[in-house]
Amino acid sequence: MSKGFITIQDVLENYQTAIHEKDVEKFLSMYTSEIHIYDCWGKWESKGISSWRENVEEWFYGLNEEGVLLKVEFNDLAIEENSNLAFVYCAVTFAAWQEDSGEKLRQMKNRFTFGLRKTNDTWAIAHEHSSLPIDLETGKGIFNSK
Repeated sequence: MSKGFITIQDVLENYQTAIHEKDVEKFLSMYTSEIHIYDCWGKWESKGISSWRENVEEWFYGLNEEGVLLKVEFNDLAIEENSNLAFVYCAVTFAAWQEDSGEKLRQMKNRFTFGLRKTNDTWAIAHEHSSLPIDLETGKGIFNSK
């Protein structure tokens, strides 16, 4: 599915803009067809691009219905790569803004690990894992912790 991501940074920039634009095809273009994802929302595991597409379409549809734009920021970014494999570790902040008024509505932070593979000089995400730390007393996710 990939469309020519020469650097890891190209993939990360596409991730940010595709979410902000709510562009399903652009978002999926950076994943391998056999993507394996562990997500901390809804369907917590997706195997294959078709399964992941369902989740992304539902996510972007919900954002459209709510009239929300998301801005994505990568924090504490660490990239390890060799010629064909790479790992990205980071905290990802998702900030929701009302599309009409520009008012900031909410913000949350997830921990992410991306496993990428290079094929034909193009990077693509082959594995993604998002998580939240859990408060052991309440059993609830901690959305803005470091």
